[in-house]
Amino acid sequence: MRTLLYGGSFNPPHLGHMDAVRAALAQGWADRVIVMPTAASPHKPLPLLSPSAEERYALCVLAFAGMDGVEVSNLELKRGGVSYTSDTVDTLQKLCFEDEIGLLLGTDMFLTLEHWHEYEELFAETHILVLPREENELPLLREKSAEYMARYHWSIQVVDKPPLPLSSTEVRRALPERKGREILSEAVYAEIIRRRYYGAKPDLSWLREQGYAMLKPRRIPHVQGCEELAVAMAERWGVDRGRAAEAAILHDCTKKLGAEEQLEICTRFGIEPDETEKANEQLLHSKSGACIAKERFGVDEGIASAIFWHTTGKADMSVLEKILYLADAAEPNRDYPGVEKLRRLCMEDLDAAMVLGLRMSLDTVKKRGQKTHDMSRKALEFLLQKEESKL
Repeated sequence: MRTLLYGGSFNPPHLGHMDAVRAALAQGWADRVIVMPTAASPHKPLPLLSPSAEERYALCVLAFAGMDGVEVSNLELKRGGVSYTSDTVDTLQKLCFEDEIGLLLGTDMFLTLEHWHEYEELFAETHILVLPREENELPLLREKSAEYMARYHWSIQVVDKPPLPLSSTEVRRALPERKGREILSEAVYAEIIRRRYYGAKPDLSWLREQGYAMLKPRRIPHVQGCEELAVAMAERWGVDRGRAAEAAILHDCTKKLGAEEQLEICTRFGIEPDETEKANEQLLHSKSGACIAKERFGVDEGIASAIFWHTTGKADMSVLEKILYLADAAEPNRDYPGVEKLRRLCMEDLDAAMVLGLRMSLDTVKKRGQKTHDMSRKALEFLLQKEESKL
């Protein structure tokens, strides 16, 4: 059997890595490819905010899942220390003593072979398959290949294929800008967002797809309206638009679940709803929703808190918490007496809007014969006392 080793930091693994593996297998030399994330690269240190070696390994498992002839190995992770390819090949030869071993390399690594640890012995025993990473690199690769073969008699195969010019650096730079989704597999992107690796922020169109899929269809217009008003208010009151959008998109993500399911979520996250919330699914979903938004989409504490309090409010709310509470109450699809005044106040006086919104909510609950929530009363009292202190 012929085994091709594809090593690297895979920080993160992207579509270019997957394309390289497919191209290598298509050449026919290898029966299988072993993808080997490094524990610690001898060539370059990992940048700040990089996932751990174990986390990069997990991303590789997601990236290459389902690809025939491809395995992801944690051999270098278990060994620890600096990941020298010579040591890895030596271990593979001992484990798979009947295999021929090859190395799959990109241009950058191929051009530096004479700087590798124990390079002469390593490449005398392995087949080298090299792929261009950028356009117009083939002449350079062929020239360098001929030089290596003349000097060392190494076995080298240059793959003549159109490159997919992507880099992990490019991905890492894109992710904090809510970009990069298109150069990652769906599974890898979802995990990066869930764990917020690299300071990643979700592409809002992707987040809408995910969030809307968790809703009953008739609730989607409300969530769309809530996002519209939340973003407008964020601009007005100096809050990051993207964070307001995340909160609005996800604020009802557990709304369609029954009380039992929502209570199970709360229990799993160590949250004990009070008796009023247990008796009212409409209040429960804010608590369970905040938990799921953090678990599945990695939202920060400020966004999670806005979701957590968007049904009842609380004393001394942050600006984002007020924005989501009011956007939920006054979004364009809402139609009830007083909503136009509430919308106007949302853009004119945030605290006055909160006072009106809380009073309207408490009045509605009383008219329905339901018990008003303590946190709503405390939120209103706090705002009224704040207003009195200004007089």
